[in-house]
Amino acid sequence: MQTDNRLLDDLSRVATGAFSALTGVREEIEGRMREQFEKILARMDVVTREEFDAVQTLASRARVEQEALALRVEALESRLAELLGGPAKAVPSRAKTTATRAKKASEAS
Repeated sequence: MQTDNRLLDDLSRVATGAFSALTGVREEIEGRMREQFEKILARMDVVTREEFDAVQTLASRARVEQEALALRVEALESRLAELLGGPAKAVPSRAKTTATRAKKASEAS
């Protein structure tokens, strides 16, 4: 912006230069802070989001498989009890107990 007043032109240039310098300082500070945070996180041994999601998926699959195996064991125990002629055990269903615990845990979250 050109004006007839040379003083205002000079002030405008100084303000523009100062703003540019401040922008550079801000970027430098942000870069150093980012480096410090990365160092702190590296020392804390924090897992990445991808690693967390992978482990969570594995745990979920393991839980489903464990519940299926619990149902199989329960069915085999009742079948064995029938073959041996004795009454079936009065043990609460493992699958139901596991499902109840999983439901309570998800409600608490």
